[in-house]
Amino acid sequence: MTMRSPIPWALGLIALVILLSSIFAVVPETKQALIVRLGNPYAVVNKYEPNETFGHTGAGLIARIPFVDNVVWIDKRVLDFDMQRQPVLSTDQLRLEVDAFARYRIVDPLRMYVSAGSEERVGEALRPILGSALRNELGTRPFSALLSPERGAVMHNIQARLNRVARQYGAQIVDVRIKRADLPSGTPLESAFQRMRTARQQEALTLRAQGGQQAQIIRADADAQASKVYAESFGKDPDFYEFYRAMQSYRRTFGVDGQEASGESTVILSPDNEYLRQFKGRP
Repeated sequence: MTMRSPIPWALGLIALVILLSSIFAVVPETKQALIVRLGNPYAVVNKYEPNETFGHTGAGLIARIPFVDNVVWIDKRVLDFDMQRQPVLSTDQLRLEVDAFARYRIVDPLRMYVSAGSEERVGEALRPILGSALRNELGTRPFSALLSPERGAVMHNIQARLNRVARQYGAQIVDVRIKRADLPSGTPLESAFQRMRTARQQEALTLRAQGGQQAQIIRADADAQASKVYAESFGKDPDFYEFYRAMQSYRRTFGVDGQEASGESTVILSPDNEYLRQFKGRP
């Protein structure tokens, strides 16, 4: 009894594996599977859904018609692309070199396949749009807007403009960020710094002048209120007011209570002098 050759069995096993692999496919959690039947998009498996729970998506084993259906794999995760450094002129006539990037996600694989063909082409198509949106937005704002809380509003407007175009490619812009916004090196940079110093110095002088004016108004109001209070208080007792004024004069003249006299002259007065009548006491 002769043993059969194992070659036919091996060839049959290989053919079976090829057939099964052409029928079944495993869709991972991180991928969306676009089924293309005879060159036409047919269905989407494991499509991205907002707020979906990991492990409860459409990922898993799928079946297709061999040699008829083709699977196009599309990333379900957040993708990104960098924008080439762009020159931008701000409203305060500062020339900036801006470097930015955007993050996006494919939310409509069918539209993406028809309009772009692949997710890499989506990034290539959106890159010049990001540059245009960035120039248009930063061109309407001063350089200081990038260094203040206003920067958040700038990024939001750029993202909204880019997102309107991204929808045409089945994508959604998740975030837009500026990595760097530098002034050109050399003479333009020094002249920009000098303009900024001059502007800040003028602003400081204006604030000091306004502060001095406000201080004078406050002091004048305080002196007026104090004079009113003194007048009302001393008007109730003229004798006490006269006594108080005399004590203040003695204090300045004779330098009592540890204070130095305002003058250096020596004054000799008679005990009956009218100036010293407060020392006699009241009759």
